[in-house]
Amino acid sequence: MGVLGIGGLFFRARDPDALNSWYREHLNIGAGCNADGSAGDDWAWQTEGGPVVFAPFKADTDYFAPDKAFMINLRVRDIDSLLEQLHAAGIAVETREEWDHPDTGRFARIHDPEGNAIELWEPPQP
Repeated sequence: MGVLGIGGLFFRARDPDALNSWYREHLNIGAGCNADGSAGDDWAWQTEGGPVVFAPFKADTDYFAPDKAFMINLRVRDIDSLLEQLHAAGIAVETREEWDHPDTGRFARIHDPEGNAIELWEPPQP
């Protein structure tokens, strides 16, 4: 099969320009961003290779808001530093001990300005 990975994530927004700016400022993702911190091109966000979970959930899941069809999960490095930056920017961060496990890693949850859930995931270190 020729699938190499996810090529994009497209979703509706009330204010796409403002939401793009929020993602760039707080998470360094979107057009023009690279995972290594270098400048990117006008269209793509260059990510670092690694695991991606693709998993449909039951329609009645309580893992994320029932009025949303999706939740974004972003793989991160040094989750503690990122959470400090998000707190400093006034972004509410949710963590729960039961989300974290040595086999799966550490997790936190934030929401973008339009209410979309974003799960931050730091996989376990090898």
